[in-house]
Amino acid sequence: MPHALDRIRVGSAPDSWGVWFPDDPQQVPWERFLDEVAEAGYDWIELGPYGYLPTDPARLTDEVTKRNLKVSAGTVFTGMHRGPAVWEETWAHVGQVAALTQAMGAKHLVVIPSFWRDDKTAEILEPPELTAEQWAHLTKGMEQLGHEVRERYGLDIVVHPHADTHIDTEEHVERFLDSTDSELVNLCLDTGHYAYCGGDSVKLIETYGERIGYLHLKQVDPDILADVVAGGVPFGPAVQRGVMCEPPSGVPELGPVLQAAQRLGVELFAIVEQDMYPCEPDKPLPIAVRTRRFLRSCGA
Repeated sequence: MPHALDRIRVGSAPDSWGVWFPDDPQQVPWERFLDEVAEAGYDWIELGPYGYLPTDPARLTDEVTKRNLKVSAGTVFTGMHRGPAVWEETWAHVGQVAALTQAMGAKHLVVIPSFWRDDKTAEILEPPELTAEQWAHLTKGMEQLGHEVRERYGLDIVVHPHADTHIDTEEHVERFLDSTDSELVNLCLDTGHYAYCGGDSVKLIETYGERIGYLHLKQVDPDILADVVAGGVPFGPAVQRGVMCEPPSGVPELGPVLQAAQRLGVELFAIVEQDMYPCEPDKPLPIAVRTRRFLRSCGA
């Protein structure tokens, strides 16, 4: 039997049901997501794209409570590298999501940097490498965001390295961590995105353990990834090719990642996110059930 990973709180997210947008005819209705995530054996969920789940706190509390679910985090998208000019627009979005996140009793806000490549058309929107000035905007902006979100909503921000953004590779992630204050900004380590961009999750946890504030669990299919990288395929089409796969068939191995996280000695959320947009409505539930069973076999 594996050692019990008693510091890891396992959950799932709308993403594992093929949900990327607040409203999209290709996505399962939110009621079905909530029913099925509970049926699959998860206790914790994320809010997903703001507006997918009900945004009225009383109604959402009722809906999650009657299914014995709890909310671990909300998610926001930001372009802080663009400097102070985008602050007000960013804060309008962040404040909305943070208020609902707080109302649901969650303590984390997952912050995803903006994409440099269009997710659907593959159009290059801006250079993949930031200038020194843009790096300064990015790091200072995230610190300001961390400060404001904590002061106003009592939440901790965890920044999510993500494919096709400026915080992606090991080099960029380490630069970001080395340039930011751990009191204000920590990391949501997404094991799939980090592997997609060539990083080693166990190494990152062991090297920057005090900065790991949250986990997203996913795996990549190494063969599909090799084709994606060789062909310069953007993230959206790569997902449609199945680059993010069901564990334990991909990389990284999740057992060692979870064990490294357990060794940190702090309570951590580990939220399953298997990117599958778009997908058939009947596909997510069986995968979610098998994934929950697999994580239990790892001790989580």
